[in-house]
Amino acid sequence: MARDRSDESYARPVRRLLLAVLVLCLIALVLVWRIDNPRVERMRAAIVDRVVPNMEWAMAPVVGVTRMLDDFQSYTRLYEQNERLREELQQMRAWREAALQLEQENARLLDLNRVQLNPELTFVTGIVLADSGSPFRRSVLINVGARDGMLDGWATMDGLGVVGRISGVGDRTARVLLVTDANSRIPVTVQPSGQQALLMGDNSTAPVLEFLEDPEDISAGDRIVTSGDGGLFPPGLLMGQVVFTTDGRMRARLAADLNRLSFLRVMRSHPGTTLDDPGGLIGPPWPLMQMDGDSPQAETLPDQPVDDAAALEAGQ
Repeated sequence: MARDRSDESYARPVRRLLLAVLVLCLIALVLVWRIDNPRVERMRAAIVDRVVPNMEWAMAPVVGVTRMLDDFQSYTRLYEQNERLREELQQMRAWREAALQLEQENARLLDLNRVQLNPELTFVTGIVLADSGSPFRRSVLINVGARDGMLDGWATMDGLGVVGRISGVGDRTARVLLVTDANSRIPVTVQPSGQQALLMGDNSTAPVLEFLEDPEDISAGDRIVTSGDGGLFPPGLLMGQVVFTTDGRMRARLAADLNRLSFLRVMRSHPGTTLDDPGGLIGPPWPLMQMDGDSPQAETLPDQPVDDAAALEAGQ
């Protein structure tokens, strides 16, 4: 116990002495390093040349840790930049999709504007709201209805050809029965042969041409237009082209793109005058000229019916 106390009393002054010597050495080193003297400068250079190259092994861990920190910060910056680029790429994809949809919509509107129609026909353009197609029914819903003057049976077109006809009218909407529906029957004319036929839907993408007089005169690629028979559709509206399928039947490749319907043009086809009396085909009686001296004088026939022989004798 006494020995431990003597060792402790001996070590304490030694520690104090060593600390004082270390402090004096450091002060001397600082003073020497700060002295502006050529000899001291040469001494400092010699010390640096001796000590610094031999300290590379001691500085290697510090340099390695510094490089690791720099690499980690660089990796962090690259990760953040990559995340920003991913977000921008996602936004660009959404913008690209929106741009493609706008481009397609613009193309369809331009197609609608370029369609050459009979000037006597007027039309209303509607937006397709829903596609209620099923394996047994092909129809779409548009946003024009009775308040816009829609009537059952009116033809509808996209930018190129006939799509179908109005088959149900509500106050604000109307249903369009597509030409591919099994209930669709449209009288058509095949050009240039001029043959009359019936375009019948069968729930496929290409309706069937039936009731042709001379199928041998029909060639693939012949133009199909509405004939106007029955007053269902106005004449001359483009339907498509004739194609021959593997089953040997003649079908129509539709000009309208039924898979991408956004806008439809409803043709206001006003029905013609109905003749209830065959006599309506005969025009009103014409005035007969009767010579009275030198001046001709017109004599109007009476309203009662006159036979052809009496009219000829009166004309003579």
